[in-house]
Amino acid sequence: MDTQALAQLLFPEVNDTPESLEARFPARNLPEGAVVTRMAPSPTGFVHLGNLVQGLTSERMAHRSGGVLFLRVEDTDAKREVPGAVEVLIETLRHYGIHFDEGATMDGETGAYGPYRQRQRADIYHIYAKKLVAEGKAYPCFCTEDELAAMRAQQEREKHTTGYYGQYAVWRDRPIEDIRAQMAAGHPWVLRFRSTGSIENHFKFDDLVKGKISVTENNIDHVLLKSDGIPTYHFAHAVDDHLMRTTHVVRGDEWLATLPFHIQLFQALGFRLPKYAHIGPLQKMDGESKRKLSKRKDPELALTYYRAEGFPPEAVYEYILTLLNSNYEDWRRANPDAPAADFPFNVKKCNPAGNLFDYAKLIDVSKNVISRMPAEMVYSHLTEWALEFEPEFGAVLARDRAYAERILAIGRGGKKPRKDLAVWKDAKDYMGFFYPEFLQAPIFPAQADLATVKTVLEKFLDAFRFADDSAAWFDKIKAITQEIGFTADMRAYKADPAAYPGTIADVSTYIRIAVTGKVNSPDLYTVMQILGEAETLRRITQAIGVL
Repeated sequence: MDTQALAQLLFPEVNDTPESLEARFPARNLPEGAVVTRMAPSPTGFVHLGNLVQGLTSERMAHRSGGVLFLRVEDTDAKREVPGAVEVLIETLRHYGIHFDEGATMDGETGAYGPYRQRQRADIYHIYAKKLVAEGKAYPCFCTEDELAAMRAQQEREKHTTGYYGQYAVWRDRPIEDIRAQMAAGHPWVLRFRSTGSIENHFKFDDLVKGKISVTENNIDHVLLKSDGIPTYHFAHAVDDHLMRTTHVVRGDEWLATLPFHIQLFQALGFRLPKYAHIGPLQKMDGESKRKLSKRKDPELALTYYRAEGFPPEAVYEYILTLLNSNYEDWRRANPDAPAADFPFNVKKCNPAGNLFDYAKLIDVSKNVISRMPAEMVYSHLTEWALEFEPEFGAVLARDRAYAERILAIGRGGKKPRKDLAVWKDAKDYMGFFYPEFLQAPIFPAQADLATVKTVLEKFLDAFRFADDSAAWFDKIKAITQEIGFTADMRAYKADPAAYPGTIADVSTYIRIAVTGKVNSPDLYTVMQILGEAETLRRITQAIGVL
């Protein structure tokens, strides 16, 4: 067949050449070893934890090497596209610290290698499609959906591998006259790749995460262009990764099945193959076995879950790093105050089998992250979250920033900071008692003698002096303990509990409940100093009145 004539027949409007595209998208001027990589999502509207894992991997590889991370929108499947999905993706990833150097943006795009939305690049794909046809590496196929279904049914009956290949590739070597006749009749066609592979052949491939793997050659004549002229993902990503000068591709290991075809396609186009890092799936324990996180079963797969629960984005970012590189936690212990971005991330240290999602570990990481934040940062994060998800609490926080920051500064700083907060959702229960709107009525322990409780509160009210330092304040509590026959000697109490009706811990608890409505709270002396003299006295007096 005259493949040049066929190429002109199929693409008469294409006059540009691959050479002109090479000049239009030249090699990037970057330092040696710089990684150019991308996120290339489909705009389906669901942004999940796996997106963040792949995005953070790509971002760390690019930015630690002095390279480029770009966002390309793979919107060739119009049926699945959700309006506004690109904007949701960009905003969600920005929230979690993934920033792009170029590519699609909220209101357009930035960068010299666009367009960055695939539906705007049809003319580019057609240039390379014409090249493949002219070189005898692609051909039109006029099979109808019914014909393809019948072919598949035959393959299944005869227990053959399903797909368009070999004897089933009925349009692979048809004469150009047949093709002209079909086109003249107005029949739609797709462009198929002419595979030269055999499933009898295997080769070794070096993946950055999986290591050396054995790969079976592709023998399927996959579709490159659909009947509307829009490329399939396979064809579009090969062209785009080449012209955007992508050096590394990070993607889920579900794409390993298509790797043989992608390697073939890059070779047929004359492109240099990027390095691939196939990330394993996120899993969780389900009884005694592991399974992949599921959109249907697991709310924690969606990134909106973490925002609503009140996980700081920095905590989610650090947790993902612990999943990707097991030495991250050792590094963090040795560098408690360093930015997470300073960690020497290495894609080759990712677990080839994927990672086990551990909610308890995420909580622990989040506690550590929040404990290292200055009170001003905690206030900003917390108030922003609360105004969106707990607006009544958010309004109270916003009313007096200085007061809220004094509360949040309790136990903060030093080598062993308090770790009261794991998520912003915890904050109202932790600190709500500082505000009259959220103060709960005091409920004293069932085993406590209420007459004794009242006596303790009355004696404390008589002895309380707001100007006392913490030592003098505590001495007065010890004195009250002794006056009512309780003991301040905890060792003596443990040795003979029956000898004492109670301890200084009980006395402190009675006062704490009267002031805060809670059994547990931050340092009680500091709490009273923040509440102020009048409010502290009012609360104790009110508790006595209730008793």
